[in-house]
Parts: sequence; C-alpha cells; structure tokens
Amino acid sequence: MIPVLESERLVLRGWRKEDFPVHAAFFADAERMRYMGGPKREWEAWTALAAMVGEWFLNGYGMFAVQLKETGTLVGRAGLWHPPYIDEPELAWSLNAGFEGRGYATEAARRVQVWAARDLGLPPLMSFVHPENLPSQAVAKRLGAVPMPPTTLRGEPRLRFRHVLPA
Repeated sequence: MIPVLESERLVLRGWRKEDFPVHAAFFADAERMRYMGGPKREWEAWTALAAMVGEWFLNGYGMFAVQLKETGTLVGRAGLWHPPYIDEPELAWSLNAGFEGRGYATEAARRVQVWAARDLGLPPLMSFVHPENLPSQAVAKRLGAVPMPPTTLRGEPRLRFRHVLPA
C-alpha cells in the first residue's frame, strides 16, 4: 500500500487515473522535459505513469503525486526512483509548470527523506541532476546534499549529490 505523507503545505500520495491529464501535460511540455529526454507523446506519458505506479509493487517505494493541501491541486512529483540499472534509490523531484520558486520541491523532497530514513530505514539517499538544471541543483543544495563525482545516466552526463540523513 502506498502511504500518504504530509508536510506543512503538501500531501504526497499515490497516483490516480484521474491525475493523467496533468501528468500528460507535464510530459508534453518541452521545458519540463528538457533534462529528461524531451517532450513525450500521450502514450509515453501513460507508460511513465504506469511505471511509477508499478515501482511501488516492485520496490516497495516509488514516486508520489504531490498536491497542495489547501486546494488539492497536483503540483508535481517527488519520491524514490530505483530501476535495476542504478545501484541505489534516487531521491527525485519535479514540478508542474507554474509551481516553481515556491519551495514545493524542497518541501516534498525533505518529507520523502524523512520517510525513507525513518520508515524504510534507508541510508542517506543520492540524486542525479543534469549539469544545466540549476533549479534542481539548488534544491539538492537546500536539502544539504554534497556533490559527488559526476557520472552518466542513460548515456547522458549527470551530477550526483549525496544527501544527509534528516535530523
């Protein structure tokens, strides 16, 4: 079962079929997807949504849908991503258009960190960030993450950050 997590302003929950239109709009948006292989067609967005849901069953954790407590508006996604071709779970986040600059990514990622450490017993997490993705680098730094040697992921360069266990 996918837990529901809350922070001051956000609810992190499992994905629902009715989230698909907002999710598909994210995947079709060239700016949102510029560091994730470019915009995707509707069927690719559906496949990605199904994969996020499926990861909960395969790994026991995954990506949460992130919504505003006050309105229920879906603002993005945050959680753990762990396909078999990376050694450990990644703490990942992304926001839908129009929700940047308000601290939502940091707030959601911090809540995931606490859950991963306390409820799952995971060690400090890591994150991959595209070298040009300055907003995500800033989130990693606000979370207290420390840069690691760069790497490649799916054939593309990535910065790596090691997070600290939450207090």
